[in-house]
Amino acid sequence: MFRTALRNVLAHKARLLMTVLAVLLGVAFVSGTLIFTDTIDNAYKNQSAKSYDNVAVAITSYGSPSGQHDEGISQQTLNQVDKLPGVTSATGLVSGFAGVADAKGKLIDDGWTNSGANFAPGSNGQDPRYAFVSGRGPARTGEVALDKDTADKGGFHVGDPARIATNGPVKTYTVTGIFTTDDGSVSAGGSLVLFDTASAQSLYLTPGHFSEVTATADKGTSPQTILDEITPLLPKDGHTVAQTGKQRAEQQAQGFGNSFAATNTMMTVFAEVALFVGGFLIANTFTMLVAQRTKELALLRALGASRRQVRRSVLTEALFVGAAGSAVGFAAGVGVAVALRSTMNSLGLKVPSGPVVVAPSTTLTAFALGVLITVFAAWLPARRAAKIPPVAAMSSAELPAPTKSLVLRNTFGGLLAVAGAALIYTGRALTVKDAEDVIGGGAFLLLVGVIVLTPLLSQPIIALVRRPLTRLFGVSGALAAGNARRNPRRTAATASALAIGLTLITGFTVLGVSVGRNIDRTTVDNLSADYMVQMVNNDSLDDSLATTISKVPGVTAATALRQSHFDVGGKSSSVTAADPNGLSKTVKITMVHGSRNALGDGKVLVADEVANKRGWKVGDPLQASYPDGFKVQVTVGGTFADNRMLGSVVMPERMVTPHLNKPEIPMVLVTVSGGANDKTAQAITDSFGDNPAISVLDRKGIRDAFGGQVNTALNLMYGLLGMSLIIAVLGVINTLVMAVFERRREIGMLRAVGLDRTGVKRMIRLESVVISLFGAVTGVALGLFIAWAAGDAVARDIPGYVMVIPWLRIVVFLALAALVGVLAASWPARSAAKLDVLGSINAE
Repeated sequence: MFRTALRNVLAHKARLLMTVLAVLLGVAFVSGTLIFTDTIDNAYKNQSAKSYDNVAVAITSYGSPSGQHDEGISQQTLNQVDKLPGVTSATGLVSGFAGVADAKGKLIDDGWTNSGANFAPGSNGQDPRYAFVSGRGPARTGEVALDKDTADKGGFHVGDPARIATNGPVKTYTVTGIFTTDDGSVSAGGSLVLFDTASAQSLYLTPGHFSEVTATADKGTSPQTILDEITPLLPKDGHTVAQTGKQRAEQQAQGFGNSFAATNTMMTVFAEVALFVGGFLIANTFTMLVAQRTKELALLRALGASRRQVRRSVLTEALFVGAAGSAVGFAAGVGVAVALRSTMNSLGLKVPSGPVVVAPSTTLTAFALGVLITVFAAWLPARRAAKIPPVAAMSSAELPAPTKSLVLRNTFGGLLAVAGAALIYTGRALTVKDAEDVIGGGAFLLLVGVIVLTPLLSQPIIALVRRPLTRLFGVSGALAAGNARRNPRRTAATASALAIGLTLITGFTVLGVSVGRNIDRTTVDNLSADYMVQMVNNDSLDDSLATTISKVPGVTAATALRQSHFDVGGKSSSVTAADPNGLSKTVKITMVHGSRNALGDGKVLVADEVANKRGWKVGDPLQASYPDGFKVQVTVGGTFADNRMLGSVVMPERMVTPHLNKPEIPMVLVTVSGGANDKTAQAITDSFGDNPAISVLDRKGIRDAFGGQVNTALNLMYGLLGMSLIIAVLGVINTLVMAVFERRREIGMLRAVGLDRTGVKRMIRLESVVISLFGAVTGVALGLFIAWAAGDAVARDIPGYVMVIPWLRIVVFLALAALVGVLAASWPARSAAKLDVLGSINAE
């Protein structure tokens, strides 16, 4: 039986090719994701280890989230660490954002990996972290050094002026040196600007403070010993942490690796969907192979083969197919990982050099998934093959599926669908955080249940299109509809790929569009400002920027929204502080109770949802505990509707700013006379020295900025749709090729009675379109239901959420499904039209 299975695989290479491709795609994405992740992790781990190779202990200050500028490690602490027994030397480090403008005034690199740091030379005048290829490190204010890659991109040499952007007006510095480094930001494709220590402290902290201190140990002194000595010296602010150099290196490597988490997640989702959908294609293929080999399998039974041997023979074929697909897919996965790494390097997202890591666990996982899914998908066809009676060897007809099996399938599918729907309704009624998990589990069960029920659903749905097809395309249309209904199992398995893909795509699209509309309602729709000014990396803006912009001709208001976090009324609150007059000109505040004019009277405004939860009402006195420890009583002057531009509490600027050493300013809102125009936008840009690190967004740009994450998620989902389409094409081609092979005699008879080649082609194409649209309609309907069900869970976190159905996109999805049907039918239709009439009629 083993030799028989191998012979069957070799005899049906072309028919099994689509199955191998389905396994290949899934395994390629799984192995590619795992290899890429391991390679990136290893590269960053090696680089970080090299960066902290000589560091015994690293002390890091993570800053205060309140906006009170008390973060940083003092010079006194640095001196104490330097004098500890066993410490060779201690170095203070300062870092923050700094971008370099090229000759055209554009920012070199993307803003997220642009950094600045201090040059901290030792007694020999050298900083061991940097190797200078020319010049020297900065020694005074007005001097900087640039990493070699940035210098090459911008064409900078020693002695050249360089425009350096921070969070305020851009300044011009003199380049004193160009260096190479193992710094993570540079290795990730970013830039690094070195300042003298005093200048860096002035830019990023306060004089005499550092964001990190590294200590080296004397020979023979363990890092743990140094760590134990340093720990008692740390400030008791809760934001300063000491670690060994090894621990710090591992943490840094993990942080850089996390920046690729979205890519890994995307590839993992693609792999899971590819394997899941591929399972239906595999099951369909083996079902058709078993049906075509009815006489052969029955003859084996007649010659003495047991049911177990027949079943084992089919499963052995699946094992061969799964192993072949997994092997090719694994090789392709290595190529995917290498290509992805090269693509990121070409896009400027430079990945540290290092070998491609292929772990044994990755190899085992890839092969196990490919083989197990193939064998599992072939189990039911193998079971049916084992039940073929020996008497079938004397019949040339394909045995119909037993009625009992269809009844069992429909019963099982119905139970799953009912259970899924029940869980969804239960989740909608829950108010706990676990509601999302309940709804998600119900959606999965409902999806599986509907897929199981597709043979039953296909009959009435496809019957509806028979009459329109007959009227439009005559005999070809009628035959296409009849063929699509002839084998419900096969039609359902073929349509499942599109049904699954479009269920996910439709559901996420509806949720994404609905959430995006809500974001518009609570952000852009709440703005009367024409522009929003912010850092390209969302860092804090300089405190003087609003004043600078307000002096631009045509600007009627420039309001800085200062963000902080401290206790109000005994509750930790996000606080927005702004000038009341400027706020009234830039932000639309819809009041629920009270008046927004109360803000000008020194009172505070509270988000209505927050006020209801905390039991606050207009006129209530609340105690505000500022970050610097100062406490004052404030009065609630009004409550306002949901507004994502503002924190839960809004206070007058004059009440908050004196208690913040360096307030967090994520944005400045600008209103101009006559509305937005290019001339005023350029004038605003020029006002802060044409700083390339600061962006001036109009209302469309504001909408894109706030909806960026939603758009990114939707783009990932559309990539998923592309994967579903590819597998759907493979499935439809596979089904039609085998259907043409099975119906050779029938097609020959049709040709003999007058159906020309064009009619045959049209019949195959229409059958393909009908099957594809059946899967698409099923998926769209299911996706809409799941999106509606998930709406209640989303509404708990997004007040005012309203479901929005993007009909145009859904029409596009259905059109793509029809296109899939047309494309997939091209080869089978041509093959059917070329069949020899007499040879087909005589075919067994």
